[in-house]
Amino acid sequence: MKKKIKTIQNRLEHDPKFQEVVQRVRPEWSFWGIVSIGLFFFLPELITAIWQPELVSWAHLHSITEPFASMRNMYAMLEEMFRDGVSWVNVGLGVLFLVWAAKSR
Repeated sequence: MKKKIKTIQNRLEHDPKFQEVVQRVRPEWSFWGIVSIGLFFFLPELITAIWQPELVSWAHLHSITEPFASMRNMYAMLEEMFRDGVSWVNVGLGVLFLVWAAKSR
């Protein structure tokens, strides 16, 4: 199994099409690249950290008063999501993308 994985890895490292795709996917180290990473990964976690109690109570109120069952379930899931707090996985991914973008300079 290890040999098979090394063979696949070696093939990908020397494949020009794969390298081209990696270059296209890599975030740019520009104003808009940094802002987009910040807006997508860090801003939602900052909002959750600042207004967590208000967001949990708002979602709980709507999960109780909503007349449709599907919407009640959505608000209950939203309440559970906000109750868990900041997603450190999301923050970690944002940091990794910033590092990756910085290496592309």
